[in-house]
Amino acid sequence: MRKTCFMIILCIILCFDFNAYALSLSAKSAVLMDLATNEVLYEKNAHQKLSMASTTKIMTAICAIENADINKKVDVKKSAIGIEGSSMYLKYNEKISMEDLIYGLMLSSGNDAAVAIALDISGSVEEFAIIMNKTAQKIGAKNTHFKNPNGLDEKDHYTTAYDLALITSYAMKNETFYKIVSTLQKKLPKTNVSPERYLRNHNKMLAMYDGCIGVKTGFTKKSGRCLVTGAKRNNLGVIAVTLNAPDDWNDHKKMLNFAFDNYKSVKIISKGSYIQGVNVKKGDIPFIKCVAKDDIYITAKKDSEILYDINISLPEYFNAPVTFLDDAGTLTVTSRNKEYKTKIITNSSANIYITNTERYFDNLKNIISYFICT
Repeated sequence: MRKTCFMIILCIILCFDFNAYALSLSAKSAVLMDLATNEVLYEKNAHQKLSMASTTKIMTAICAIENADINKKVDVKKSAIGIEGSSMYLKYNEKISMEDLIYGLMLSSGNDAAVAIALDISGSVEEFAIIMNKTAQKIGAKNTHFKNPNGLDEKDHYTTAYDLALITSYAMKNETFYKIVSTLQKKLPKTNVSPERYLRNHNKMLAMYDGCIGVKTGFTKKSGRCLVTGAKRNNLGVIAVTLNAPDDWNDHKKMLNFAFDNYKSVKIISKGSYIQGVNVKKGDIPFIKCVAKDDIYITAKKDSEILYDINISLPEYFNAPVTFLDDAGTLTVTSRNKEYKTKIITNSSANIYITNTERYFDNLKNIISYFICT
């Protein structure tokens, strides 16, 4: 009997995930997501709908970048002034660039900047929220709904840790967004009514954690402390999200350490790498080289071997003309029943080959047309 009990206890010990146990978090909801593949590495109530305070501004920023010229000057409307909560202290009729508004939005967490952005792009907060919700659906954040661009508490304004990680992963792939949220401090030029502004990022993780690349803090009484952090080490990029987390800084350190201690990211396909040549019919060159459009990484446990298959889908031939960087096909890497895809694109162009006989008759046709018309 004692031997049986000992064996049961031994099995429990061997099967127990001490890493997961070490992730005892204060957060009501949390998720740790691979930045390259959106694979979930850890979760706690990841699909529970909760309010998210100023982490809302991640969506506001990416919608602003995608729907406006960030170099344009914005005329600050009166209804954007004096919004409660954190502010970059805009003034009525101030003329400020959209890019500087986004810096004020993401570094100073300006609620006034959020409204100024929404009014300039859509004319109203309500119309801008429609853009936010459409973008969420496009990304796949199906359990998210926005009512405003700043995250102030409002009915039917919610997300999940999983959805917020998806939104952040999408946004971080935008170079402008990435540059802004990874900025520790920024000096903004003076405007027509304000002197130079000196902004410092509210996200302490940028200074506290080696490899941190952003992205956003948030707090209201209803939401509690909310935090989204991006970090990258040795090609492994991850997004950590906590909602309603009293000890969010330490929660994020634990989550990021868990990722970097236990996972690796291996590049399987390099962007621009040669995949295959495809013959060209009636072209001035016989074939065109095709290359991978993007990198493909696979994330796995550090002590595991990565086994994978590669499937290439390309046409048997191209009909000329072929344009440089045309979509040509798809490359799929399959590992552990998961698929990782990139488009295959052309690495050169091909014009239609015209024989001397065809050129002679084309010239003759043009001459005849000229005399008929004149």
